[in-house]
Amino acid sequence: MIEIHGVTKKFKDKKEYVTALKQVTFTVKKGQVVGLLGENGAGKTTLLRTIATLLTPTEGQVLVDGNDTVKNESEIKKRIGVLFGGETGLYDRLTAYENLKYFATLYGLSKHETKVRINDLAIMFGMKDYLNRKVGGFSKGMRQKVAIARTIIHNPDIILFDEPTTGLDITASNVFRQLVHQLKREGKTIVFSSHIMEEVSMLCESVAMMHKGELVYHGDLEALYKSEGSRDLNYIFMSKLVRGNETYAS
Repeated sequence: MIEIHGVTKKFKDKKEYVTALKQVTFTVKKGQVVGLLGENGAGKTTLLRTIATLLTPTEGQVLVDGNDTVKNESEIKKRIGVLFGGETGLYDRLTAYENLKYFATLYGLSKHETKVRINDLAIMFGMKDYLNRKVGGFSKGMRQKVAIARTIIHNPDIILFDEPTTGLDITASNVFRQLVHQLKREGKTIVFSSHIMEEVSMLCESVAMMHKGELVYHGDLEALYKSEGSRDLNYIFMSKLVRGNETYAS
């Protein structure tokens, strides 16, 4: 479970402070798949980085399975897998296999667990043919596949994806979607941001919509469709931005 309580995050820009998050409050229950929606600069990545302990809230508190992200950083890092858009976290001089092995070791997997896990992920993402090639020569899509595998190499309970299908072709995007369905069946808690409304509609049971650092909606996707009288998520999202913050389910 992820609990976000009144989180505000401010950054200093020269002599002024810029507010990236404004009193954001909502809860992601265990086993939920939540889509995080918002235009560029809405605060999605800042929120995900705060949940991942990479940023400290200026105000408020984030709890991951009851652990405070400021006080229990090391405990939380064991429980989560994180992938941020544009940041694969891979080492170009290492092969895909060596990268995955390195991160598996960091998370304390045994040699046997590492070998089995890498083999399973390589099959899942169709990486067998280039598993032993250096990542430096990979296409964007190939790198993204390895990065997603790195994110879940340690079988985390909570997974944060920031624009996970960026750079992936249609086949790889479908593999990712199948992965999310599988992770959901395993009871994993997933939060992912995406600009692809169809992807969110297919994978998520609830959504959190953000605009200029504020939460404008959080709740069940089917309930949202019913209240808006439409299943066009793109239309609903734009409508919410026009109306701004209002009473919402949480």
